[in-house]
Amino acid sequence: MRYTLDEIETFLTVMELGAITAAAARLNLSKSVVSKRISDLERSLGAALFRRNAGRIAATEAAIRLDDRLRPALAELTAATESAAWGGARDDPLRGTLSIAAPMSFGTLHLTPIVARFAAAYPELRLRMDYDDRARDLAREGFDIAIRIGQMRDAALMQHKLCEDETIPCASPDYLVRHGRPATLADLSAHQVIGYHHMTNAQLWRTSKTAPPALSNRITLNNGEAMRDMAVNGLGLAILPGFIAAPAIAAGRLERILPDLETRRLPITAVWPAVTPMPPKLRLFIDYLAVELEGGRLWRQP
Repeated sequence: MRYTLDEIETFLTVMELGAITAAAARLNLSKSVVSKRISDLERSLGAALFRRNAGRIAATEAAIRLDDRLRPALAELTAATESAAWGGARDDPLRGTLSIAAPMSFGTLHLTPIVARFAAAYPELRLRMDYDDRARDLAREGFDIAIRIGQMRDAALMQHKLCEDETIPCASPDYLVRHGRPATLADLSAHQVIGYHHMTNAQLWRTSKTAPPALSNRITLNNGEAMRDMAVNGLGLAILPGFIAAPAIAAGRLERILPDLETRRLPITAVWPAVTPMPPKLRLFIDYLAVELEGGRLWRQP
């Protein structure tokens, strides 16, 4: 039985993306090369990994089992070889690829410029970034690190808290002129709020002391920046992370409401699959993030 790391990496990429074409684009290879690597791996293993029908592929049970075993093993192998090759010294050049996952709004607003500065400092390091508000399976999808916002629920991941943010209830000046300014949490029941697909209104507006009233929303979205823009356009009250709301408040496009309300605190945390030894690229990136995001200084108002 003979197989190569290139074949394994190609197989895992096809499994992740679900298509030969997408895997070829990710790996910067032709579709024929990707198909040949898969066929060669199947021949070496003596097992079919994909069912092919009318240009589509579907993973077999053997492929699913193999993916579960190979993905963490390849991550461990990559970390071990990187650590051995570069000695782990902080002044060594970083090579290889650093794969990063983050929520969409946080990524576009704040993480991208941080990563750009990090990339400029380490020109031999390749970067793969994926912004999506759903929590990614880091080991299965091949990510080295993710940024998570809110309480951590996955005890299997290593984590480092980078900073803490606050949620800010807000509305546009125009909305408050037309509909009045709520003075208490109970007053929210007389207003339209802007909803978030991934959380209920009760979760969004909960406080440490008081449960919010029943709230109605005319608009529900799956992205914080879109929620902010709806609020700026006077379509309802919103409660947003400070990293989204604070610049709009500073610019006068939104106003903070209920200033005495004790809203949810949002830890912003770096998480990564347990790996020993820890690759230098990962350790240095976490240290860099901790400095850049200390105290939420990138978005906090003076």
